[in-house]
Amino acid sequence: MKIKVCGLKYALNLQEIGELPIDYAGFIFVNQSPRNVDYSPALMLAMNKLNCKKVGVFVNAPTYFIKAKAELFGLNVIQLHGDESAYQIDALSKDYEVIKVFSVGDDFDFDLEQYKNADYFLFDTKGKKRGGNGTKFKWDLLKNYKGETPFILSGGIGPQDVEDIQRINHSKFAGIDVNSGFESEPGLKKTELLKEFIKVLNPNCRTELVEV
Repeated sequence: MKIKVCGLKYALNLQEIGELPIDYAGFIFVNQSPRNVDYSPALMLAMNKLNCKKVGVFVNAPTYFIKAKAELFGLNVIQLHGDESAYQIDALSKDYEVIKVFSVGDDFDFDLEQYKNADYFLFDTKGKKRGGNGTKFKWDLLKNYKGETPFILSGGIGPQDVEDIQRINHSKFAGIDVNSGFESEPGLKKTELLKEFIKVLNPNCRTELVEV
């Protein structure tokens, strides 16, 4: 199961998180977000030392802006969290792994064939904000997804959800995305809490923290 930790922004915190067995570290490039990432030498150094893929999260941003941020921050993956078109996914997928996000409510239509060139879909909870609402949608709705693109599950996931995650039985379920459920404040993750969560969720993973 792939694990993505999103909404990272502080260099020292990132160094600690980077020592955990995660697959993706997510950085938000949205000015209105309290987790928006700004350039700093310390943060860049910590990002360059990561052993996992670096994900840039964007909302309705033009392709030139996304590519500029990707080059500056050394991003491997682009996560599109707005109303982006299939055409933009196609354009970005030539150079990057692409995750397309969908906000899921009770009446969500899981027919997503037009976005099939994305590497992953990410199913988040429909709410007032594009993300970070801290709530879950009804996970039993996932049975309505019949597509071939693997998906990542997001939306209000916290330490208490291990058993429910482990019970998900869907052939395209690829991993989880965590954020606000493991924070002491926006952008600052509770490293020890994440460590214990990963240890229980993926017991074969190495979760020893390394001195940095």
